[in-house]
Amino acid sequence: MALSLIQRDGAGNYYIRGTVRGIGVYESTGTNDRQSADAIRIQTEARLLHESIFGRAATATFGQAAQAFIAAGGSPRFLAAQTAAGKSTGILSKLRDRKLHTITQAVLDKAANEMYPHALPETRLRQFYAPFRAVWNFAVVEGWAHTKKWRMPKKLKGTCVARQSRRFGSTPTSYEHAADFVLAMSPAPAMVMTALFFTGMRPIELFALEAGDVDVEKRWLVVQRSKTGEPRGVPMHEFLVPLLRSLSARGGKVFRTHRGEPYPFRENAGGQLKTAIRGALERSGIKDISPYTARHTVSTQLVVNGVHPYVKDQILGHAVDDMSRRYTNVPQQPLIDAINGIAVPERWAKAEWLADPLAWTAKLAGEQGRRTDLERKCNPAEPGRD
Repeated sequence: MALSLIQRDGAGNYYIRGTVRGIGVYESTGTNDRQSADAIRIQTEARLLHESIFGRAATATFGQAAQAFIAAGGSPRFLAAQTAAGKSTGILSKLRDRKLHTITQAVLDKAANEMYPHALPETRLRQFYAPFRAVWNFAVVEGWAHTKKWRMPKKLKGTCVARQSRRFGSTPTSYEHAADFVLAMSPAPAMVMTALFFTGMRPIELFALEAGDVDVEKRWLVVQRSKTGEPRGVPMHEFLVPLLRSLSARGGKVFRTHRGEPYPFRENAGGQLKTAIRGALERSGIKDISPYTARHTVSTQLVVNGVHPYVKDQILGHAVDDMSRRYTNVPQQPLIDAINGIAVPERWAKAEWLADPLAWTAKLAGEQGRRTDLERKCNPAEPGRD
């Protein structure tokens, strides 16, 4: 049947409703002008007819795939970015109306170079190619696109390459050095950093972890929403067993602040541990560790331990093939064995808060839970004081 236009209660925007060769549609035209709405209806009818004959892969645009990816839990970061004035600056500003089957390597490289003309290859990889590939992989799963091998930019090599200063936390450290820093933190953030250093998870994944995603007995964690928009399984280091058993017993979010509140869930910005990091820096004098240092450290240590690259990528969430998605909830012993190969410094293993993590979460470094920074210190001899 042909598509028709309707107005709710005889006013407002027109909606398109109907079916074309078995494909149903009910969507807003975004306009209350009858002539404009009718033009959109005709275009929609033609699109659905084409889709019914040649399939969704022949009509789906990158914009449609990106919106579906975001709606399914994928990160909008770098895809739908906007300036303060509301101007679109993300990848959608370049590829929104492009049909997926018309996107070639040349089209992709041209858009990346236009968006980031002076950026280093690793910046373009992180802010353009990786988000694009996440959307493309999602579209493949939905049957809107075909599997394709994309050529990614490579980091420049050689002694004559101009170097920029490293991003804070972008290099690995030793576990002995990390222990000095983490043990200078208050218990609650120290528990977060401990989990990061022995899982390799992204901070945002750890903050979103729910008690129901923790299987202590099987030594397995499930990240329901990863950076790629796909769920993934994470092996649990033996060292984390008492910590995760205690924290998950209260239900809800596993990791919380010393006030018992979940850490803010911010995909486009960090800073959840900013105060704790600053305090540990002042107490320890160590200035080269951040939450993301843990992920780089886990990756490096797995390489040093001789772990197969595929296993390492599975642990860190780099692999997004069909097999890894299928077994998200199934513990994989090779991954568990690999993560257990990371040695734990003795003084880290003897941290007193590990004996009863839940009981220690409200305490602060050196003050056993007293907020001396909020106390008013009164001088009896000072005028106006009792």
